[in-house]
Amino acid sequence: MSDTDTSAETEPKRSFGEWLWSEVKFFLGLGAVMLAFLTLVWGHFKIPSESMQPTLEVGDHLYVSKFAYGYSKHSLPFLLHKLPLPEGKIFSKLPERGDVAVFRNPNNELVMIKRVVGLPGDRVKTVGGQLYINGEVVPRILADERFYREHKSQRVVRVDVYNQTLPGSDEAFTIYEVTDDRPLDNAEMQVVPEGHIFFMGDNRDNSTDSRARFDGPGLVPVDHLMGRADRMMFSFKRCDRTEDLHCPARRRFMEKL
Repeated sequence: MSDTDTSAETEPKRSFGEWLWSEVKFFLGLGAVMLAFLTLVWGHFKIPSESMQPTLEVGDHLYVSKFAYGYSKHSLPFLLHKLPLPEGKIFSKLPERGDVAVFRNPNNELVMIKRVVGLPGDRVKTVGGQLYINGEVVPRILADERFYREHKSQRVVRVDVYNQTLPGSDEAFTIYEVTDDRPLDNAEMQVVPEGHIFFMGDNRDNSTDSRARFDGPGLVPVDHLMGRADRMMFSFKRCDRTEDLHCPARRRFMEKL
């Protein structure tokens, strides 16, 4: 082969159709990788109710870290958890009190989001709206009074606004209380068994949580945890800004929980 013969080093010219198909395959592959990452490693959830107000509002969109507490079949996307897969969790790790976590209700398989209040070995109860953990009242500090409009019923609700910090945590969060004499404001003591978590909603009188032993999730097995909600990514919340009604900030994006 002479020095001037370069035919062996020249790629054959591709047709437009071949070029287009190679580009389509690349972006399909990229999309598949991104979809796997955003469903297997992270989960996208939308808030449907007021049970976690004011931390989370109806219409908020979250990305949840699925590996924060380990991985189980309940972490799988879509309906894959219904496959005949073994129970249990790999790389299992307990949450911390105060975490906002997504889990699958062990009684009806609904996906729920609440705040971690009790860990294995804790004794949890409520008396007159006050939360007790291991015999000690968890202080709450009255901060304000608010009115908000419920998403479905459209009725206006008045709540007292409290700041509260759970034992072992140094971060305060805000809770709502309508009164201190609703049924779940006087919930009998439960001892959290090994491998279970006690959850409560921040909107205490508008939350079906671990205090509801028969019509709620009860004590949630650790392998039903789906992930930790670290940030509210964005919100399409549209709020009636009528005078005296509380509304979240207009621009809410990448807010840390």
